[in-house]
Amino acid sequence: MLLAAAARVMARDGIAQTTTRAITEEAGMPRGSFHYCFRSKDELLRELITVVVGDMVQAARDAPGERGDLLQRLRTGLRALWGSVTEHPDEQLVLYELTTYALRDPATVELARWQYESYYGQATEYLTFVAEQEGIGWSLPMPTLARLLVTVIDGLSLNWLPDRDSAAALGVLDAFAAHLATLAAPPGTPG
Repeated sequence: MLLAAAARVMARDGIAQTTTRAITEEAGMPRGSFHYCFRSKDELLRELITVVVGDMVQAARDAPGERGDLLQRLRTGLRALWGSVTEHPDEQLVLYELTTYALRDPATVELARWQYESYYGQATEYLTFVAEQEGIGWSLPMPTLARLLVTVIDGLSLNWLPDRDSAAALGVLDAFAAHLATLAAPPGTPG
């Protein structure tokens, strides 16, 4: 309840105005309940990032795909992940605001670093899953490939937020899926 309330408050009021009081009021909970669940606002923000990104990756993993059709698996997985973006645009906006907010203060810059490390970890999990399902390796080192995936999804999301041109975004995703498919390599390829 606190995570959902925090996402709503941040989307409505911005991160700087999101206080523990505002979160608990939004959730309809006593203020003390916040510190029962989270030690700090930073801990709540980390959990929010983990949940939002984890849901996106889970959607990609759950997308149907038949072994032997790497391109189709990537296409359906990326489109499922993209569905999380388009269904919850306020969450995406909050994630961008969180990054810029954290980068402005030396005391919170570590949160922005952690945020992107979390993204890379989730991307690695998804790409490893695809490789295992398809019996392939990757021709690029996994850190590079994970960063590529994050960069495309992150940039496409930021690009989509102002114009909401979903047809154009899906075209980019399909082109990216086709490109990723060309990076497949025989199993065991150091990548």
